[in-house]
Amino acid sequence: MRAHPSLTRRLLASTVPAALLLSLGATPARTDPLIGDVMNSYGLAGAVETPTAEMLPDGTLGGTVSYTELGRRHDLVFQLHPRITTALRYSRVPGINDHNDLGHIWDRSFDIRVQALEERGWQPAVSIGLQDFMGTGVYSGEYIVATKTLTPRLRATIGLGWGRLAGEQRDLDADDEGGKPNVGDWFTGSAKPFGSVTWQATDKLRLVAEYSNDKYTRETASGEKDAPGKHINLGAYYVFNPQYQVGVYALGGDIIGAQFSFALNPRNAPFPSGLEKAPAPVRPRPAPAADPDGWSGAWSADPSAQPAIQTVLAKALADEGQKLSAMSLSTNRAEVRIQNDRYIQQPEAIGRTARLMTRALPPSVDTFVITSMRDGMATSSVTLRRADVERLENTEAGKIAAVAQISDADPRPGNLLASADPSPRFKWRLGPYLELGVFDPQDPLRYEVGAELKASYEFGPGLVLSGRVRQRAFGSLEQRGPGIPGERGEHYTPEEYLANPANEYMDGVPRVRSDTRMYTGNHSPTVPELTLAWYAQPASSVYSRVTVGLLERAYGGVSGELLWKPADSALGLGVEIDRVRKRDFEDAFKFRDYEVTTGFVSVYYELAQGYTAQLDVGKYLAGDKGATISLTREFANGWRVGAYATKTDLSAEKFGEGSFDKGITVSIPIGWATGTPTRDRATADLGSLSRDGGAKVDVQGRLYDKVRDAQSVKLNQGWGRFWR
Repeated sequence: MRAHPSLTRRLLASTVPAALLLSLGATPARTDPLIGDVMNSYGLAGAVETPTAEMLPDGTLGGTVSYTELGRRHDLVFQLHPRITTALRYSRVPGINDHNDLGHIWDRSFDIRVQALEERGWQPAVSIGLQDFMGTGVYSGEYIVATKTLTPRLRATIGLGWGRLAGEQRDLDADDEGGKPNVGDWFTGSAKPFGSVTWQATDKLRLVAEYSNDKYTRETASGEKDAPGKHINLGAYYVFNPQYQVGVYALGGDIIGAQFSFALNPRNAPFPSGLEKAPAPVRPRPAPAADPDGWSGAWSADPSAQPAIQTVLAKALADEGQKLSAMSLSTNRAEVRIQNDRYIQQPEAIGRTARLMTRALPPSVDTFVITSMRDGMATSSVTLRRADVERLENTEAGKIAAVAQISDADPRPGNLLASADPSPRFKWRLGPYLELGVFDPQDPLRYEVGAELKASYEFGPGLVLSGRVRQRAFGSLEQRGPGIPGERGEHYTPEEYLANPANEYMDGVPRVRSDTRMYTGNHSPTVPELTLAWYAQPASSVYSRVTVGLLERAYGGVSGELLWKPADSALGLGVEIDRVRKRDFEDAFKFRDYEVTTGFVSVYYELAQGYTAQLDVGKYLAGDKGATISLTREFANGWRVGAYATKTDLSAEKFGEGSFDKGITVSIPIGWATGTPTRDRATADLGSLSRDGGAKVDVQGRLYDKVRDAQSVKLNQGWGRFWR
């Protein structure tokens, strides 16, 4: 018997998506959400296995590995918003067989939790959650849960759960493609209560007791494992570092489990103040009587004045990791065009430039215009009064932000004097690389380690030749053909795949990504990328890119892009067209027969609190047509975490496992971990299995990320670093 009639169930099923949209658009709440201290075995703030209404600190990126004889879970959690927690899970579930016939499956699942009410007075915090709402449904369940702080060291939770949380297993087809929201199952079946108590025994030790209705039906279906004998679970969790936690727990008193969790927060860097050297202080102007020629502007009549000043300023900026591209100088106004090669936030580069301008320019120059350049493109101009820079140096950055003017830069001003390039045109770096392959049910974690040489040469402003060469050292990422049609779990050998050109199509769909592993396992040097890129600015607010060469490991050709993005606008519009051909699996400079034209129209919009939404509509590598929507959150120190989903006219059956393309992206600035300023990043894309639908060319240097760094929304987000 169902606990709710159809109308009530539909209302409950719509609550989480509606709350998600409202939360993203809401201003920060007057009170903070209830923060949890224990991450449960599903990776979210909770008890042992059951959820609580708690959140993690905003922006937390964490993970959990938990193990019992009933399975192993690997969770990645992100606090998307102060009141929204999301999680991606990859689990080894015993007792279920699929086409791989391994006696277990590797299952991907997603969770979302929204804190609808915050704890306030006698009111508990209340959250609504969807567990495994998009997948095969092994852990599928929904819940409404309330948590209340009883004493400073004691919290109690009570909730109502459906599906797995009520001890009911939803219909499961391990051979289904999966990957689609199971909306029809949400809040269906009987609802049963669950609850927990968490006691903070010491500053680092927390003890948990919970009541759970989970019967572990799937894990014990084969009869090889027994379900827990009781409904009571007990756990102990020890925090041995603010970012790390270990736990042991007992399910029903007779099944022992262990867990390790970590939680990184972009606001808590290992080196909070950074290790960069202090900037030069502002130099106040002398009194007019002390420098009458400097104040009168008589110096401007000397033709050697600007070249001399420009040389001094260029050298000072080079010491700060910045390149002075050009400069214009008059009696009262100076514009400098800089390329920031060191700082992750552009306001830090602008602030250091403004300081140096006070030290290099004559007293009569009262207006500073600092134009940010990126690969020959002028992305914005920040105008400051020199008097404000002198007056506000030792105040909070918000005051200088209030008097700064941000505008579009003139792409081709006539009075600029180009600088002699103080930085080397040729750059190179040799270091290690690590490539990972995840989510393969037969081989969940594959890796390759080796050496990588990166190099670039700048022929002139906006014209850059760049490339990478890799040499594998060791690893388990070996060459393998794609799956054999009609034989799930079986794959072609490389020789079988190459022997018949017809193998490069499956159900009429070209294998544009599902044969990606044919490019791996190379023991001779490989060239993942070798391109010549030309960046230009045809008009104010309009930017262009043309890239030719080996665009990525699997494709080479020509990629062209045009972007409209005003400096003071949250909206951007772009168009991209790529004509590419598939590269050879072995020879770096040979190509295969497959050739295609792809193209997209893109809309970008920067929301509050660091969120950026992007919609791409167009034609993909396999010839399918559709759209990709992505949402990315970026923090003031450069952390980026995002999610994306692509749906095209390719059916779920032709797409294969996962039904449609989706994934999570994480990008962490290297400087966050090392404390040393650098624009380098560590980036990972945790996508679904390599499939052919919704695939794009992986072109480096797309315009939007290059341009927006120095524009209003991003500048305002990072303005706190102006005086760093």
